[in-house]
Amino acid sequence: MLASLMSSSLSSDPFGAGANPLDRIELLAGDRDWAFNRAGEDAIAIHKRGAWMDYAIEFSWVEHFEALHVSSRYEMRVPENRINETMRLLSLVNEQMLFGHFDLWLQDGTVVFRIAMPLTGGVEPGAEQIEFLVNTVLVSCERYYQALQHVAWAGQGAKEALANVLFDTVGEA
Repeated sequence: MLASLMSSSLSSDPFGAGANPLDRIELLAGDRDWAFNRAGEDAIAIHKRGAWMDYAIEFSWVEHFEALHVSSRYEMRVPENRINETMRLLSLVNEQMLFGHFDLWLQDGTVVFRIAMPLTGGVEPGAEQIEFLVNTVLVSCERYYQALQHVAWAGQGAKEALANVLFDTVGEA
């Protein structure tokens, strides 16, 4: 019953057609008790705790393209001498991705996960799509965090680091 009450606030349209989709994201964040901050009319960040770090999942409304851009960056800088191997790692990782991709921003050595959702023609994101985006960012960033650490800081090669972290465990220790 509680779930239907929370999703019903998103299924009705309190904002009208063509409204800023970030208003819907803010409403969902409030309904789900997600920590968030609205940085302006075109930006909101959802704060989620992961196993390896805390994430700020940033949603931006790019009105010119009618697209919702979602990103999260790792709280680390890749050292200059590890940039090439990190780019190899990200290339291998991106080959496996169905939704979104990782980028290395050379100006500051930051690794960023990005995904976009077109909302052309006044399409509004539903709660399921917003939750999917949040979960995609979290799962993707968590899955490859250790491989990135191994390449950037432990000096491992991209293939070796990826192989070391891509295994599924059963149960908990």
